[in-house]
Amino acid sequence: MKKDPTKIVLDGFSLDLYSLSAVSRGQAKVQVAPAAWDRIRAGRRCVEAFVHQGKVVYGINTGFGKLASVHIPDKELNALQRNLVLSHACGVGPAIPQEIARLVVLLKINTLCTGYSGVRPEVVECLLQLLNHDVIPLLPCKGSVGASGDLAPLAHLTLVLLGMGQAWVHGRPMDGAAALASAGLQPLELQAKEGLSLLNGTQVLTAYAAMALLAGERLAKLADIAGAISVESLLNSKTAFDERIQKARGHSGQIKVAENLRRLLADSEIMDSHRQCGKVQDAYSSRCMPQVHGTVRQALAFAHELVAVELNGCSDNPLVFADQQELLSGGNFHGQPLALASDTLAIALAQLANISERRLENLMDPVQSGLPPFLAPESGTNSGFMIAQVTAAALVSENKVLSHPASVDSIPTSANQEDFVSMAAHAGRKALEVTENSETVLAIELLAGCQATDFRRDLKPGAGTGAAYRLIRERIPVMEQDRLMYQDIELMTQLMRNGRLLAAVEDAIGSL
Repeated sequence: MKKDPTKIVLDGFSLDLYSLSAVSRGQAKVQVAPAAWDRIRAGRRCVEAFVHQGKVVYGINTGFGKLASVHIPDKELNALQRNLVLSHACGVGPAIPQEIARLVVLLKINTLCTGYSGVRPEVVECLLQLLNHDVIPLLPCKGSVGASGDLAPLAHLTLVLLGMGQAWVHGRPMDGAAALASAGLQPLELQAKEGLSLLNGTQVLTAYAAMALLAGERLAKLADIAGAISVESLLNSKTAFDERIQKARGHSGQIKVAENLRRLLADSEIMDSHRQCGKVQDAYSSRCMPQVHGTVRQALAFAHELVAVELNGCSDNPLVFADQQELLSGGNFHGQPLALASDTLAIALAQLANISERRLENLMDPVQSGLPPFLAPESGTNSGFMIAQVTAAALVSENKVLSHPASVDSIPTSANQEDFVSMAAHAGRKALEVTENSETVLAIELLAGCQATDFRRDLKPGAGTGAAYRLIRERIPVMEQDRLMYQDIELMTQLMRNGRLLAAVEDAIGSL
């Protein structure tokens, strides 16, 4: 039976990547599975037993980081947790987008559902109520080095539970106390280990990586559509997409993309019209799409594996193993898996934009396309897509800077206690920005490709390219003369982002 994306049950171990979209938009109600509540209660009993026994355990009755050797008396345990939150709320910069902040709350609930953190059920219930009442903590985007997870931004999340800080309530900012009250909640008094459990973790950097990945997987398919329309309108050959060529090398992504291109271009009268033209080879940006787009898909698969695991992993420290009555300190908070995943995403998606912009440039060039300069019906009086291509060039150049890997950097913190960090939060922010830039570049290529197709309107496009062309033309008419191009770009981006363009093509030729 197909899952209802608007009803999500968290158990700590089975959160699906594709469930995140509805949550990010505030369109899903979330609940916690009964078995998860049992684990949460068991973990809490274990923590309370350690407190009662007077055992010295990091994060429960010691200081933090370099201060771990400082023993904290029982009467100060609650103050220890509160002070931890206050002292660590050092985030700066613009607020994390609400869509991502919602995922941060979701992921924090899910990791607490494992029972390894040892918080009270009341803490989880408070987070759950915030999410379901669309009370979303306002989290500054800067201040995390990706180990011990996302301390600074998660401290700002926790402030709201204490009736402090700020939150969005149905999109409107307000102070933490008022935000809690809007959801019928009272401020929490944190108890042993709870502040540390809320602050430790990779939820911010995971949310960024997940959003970039979801968008990137969609863009990989849209890039095949955009590329096929460009190949068709440039009168390029489809010989380079022959199945035998792909199998001779053997990369699975390459084989899949070439198959997609053949299906997109099937039954194209435009392609058939120049079958005997004598042109032997096309520019790399057309001819090598299987090799480039295919490798991007395999890079996305690598990132997907890491992100999918992280969604259901516990990145707290120390971890509570209730069955064995043990608390163990380790390094699960380290963001290295997500740092590498995010950097991989950024580099891969930058390549999609790079090759897209090159195809776009070929569409602008009458020598390459055989069409009017810049695809303007009356070149000179009209500039056509001249500056749209400049915008694309600006974005791909920006991507090249943003694609410098954050994961190769590290800076010691906490008096060298935290001497090797991941920079995964930085990597995630960059990856999402690269994704957004690449989406715009592909939108411009799609617009230009359809404009080029209009110059060949006496011939029928392919099965898949035709489906894309018809949907686009329902919303965005052919450019007969210069007009406000940014509006067209925005409309095209919407068609890509809301799934309508991809759905139209896949309805015609099957899944890409």
